[in-house]
Amino acid sequence: MTASPHPALRTRLCELTGVRYPIVQTGMGWVAGPRLVAATASAGALGILASATMTVEELAAAVEEVQARTDAPFGVNLRTDAADAGERVALLVDRGVKVASFAQAPRPEMVARLREADVVVLPTVGARRHAEKVAQWGVDGVIAQGAEGGGHTGAVPTSLLLPDVVDAVGGKVAVIGAGGFFDGRGLVAALAYGADGIAMGTRFLLTRESTVPDEVKERYLATPVTGTVVTTRVDGAPQRVVRTEVVDHLEGAGRLTALPRALRNALAFRRRTGASMPALLREGRAMKEGNDLSWSQVVMAANAPMMTRAALVEGRTDVGILPTGQVVGTIDELPTVAELVDRIVLQASEVLYRLAPT
Repeated sequence: MTASPHPALRTRLCELTGVRYPIVQTGMGWVAGPRLVAATASAGALGILASATMTVEELAAAVEEVQARTDAPFGVNLRTDAADAGERVALLVDRGVKVASFAQAPRPEMVARLREADVVVLPTVGARRHAEKVAQWGVDGVIAQGAEGGGHTGAVPTSLLLPDVVDAVGGKVAVIGAGGFFDGRGLVAALAYGADGIAMGTRFLLTRESTVPDEVKERYLATPVTGTVVTTRVDGAPQRVVRTEVVDHLEGAGRLTALPRALRNALAFRRRTGASMPALLREGRAMKEGNDLSWSQVVMAANAPMMTRAALVEGRTDVGILPTGQVVGTIDELPTVAELVDRIVLQASEVLYRLAPT
């Protein structure tokens, strides 16, 4: 980067977390591992480890690896309904992790424990009322993800959700926009809405440090803007993925076919993470009660991690799914993380200086 960052890029997110730039790399399961997170942190953005697909021991090792690779601040994404959530929170506190992010609303006592230890709490929300609720619990900020986002997503586009959330809680907590962002122009747009930064998943997945197999990255790069679909047939909740033959098959499959497959995946996933059957039952019960799900939906929820792993770790796009944001259709190359962050900051600075010359 040849020019100095525009002063407007020093936002509340930077002050809260200690990062240089208001850019977040989201905690993507099977993707956001130590290599990607450390590269993001070293580049001046906020990298977030995805811990939902790790055991506690694997998470401890991943945190240690990131800290060995960089002394820059980073975060860990946690599942509120995990049976061992308390143990994971304690690990973050003990290891001095700067940020805890959540895909679901964290429990009030969890927020209090993290805040007491000076860990920044950033849950993801998809509606104004959700932002208002967690703001009352004392979170430091929210990531407002619009419908364009990848993986589990809502129905309201970022251009409507983000200003609505800013109007609701922007005076109390930091607001980060997610869904549809990939460059410096988008960062400026988010700042214009009153946000304190942007969060990106797909854009960081498609970098050189991402451990996703090269042939899978090529599949992403070949996907047009119209090549994604939001489906509930993976785990019962709306999820944006690349449209593939696998997804088309899931969309056409009946419930009697889907549930046995989901049960097999549930058992396979728990075996891999080392959880016992009692732990599986406890976690299923917590998921059911916390999200008002039927038991059949709880069983279906096991599809997501196993089918995502098949594609993003094993390269098996013939049996796996490819979570993605619509932004995938705008991406046609694989920069390093440092190149990506520098490019975004430079472009955002150029736009800001053009709009308000000094």
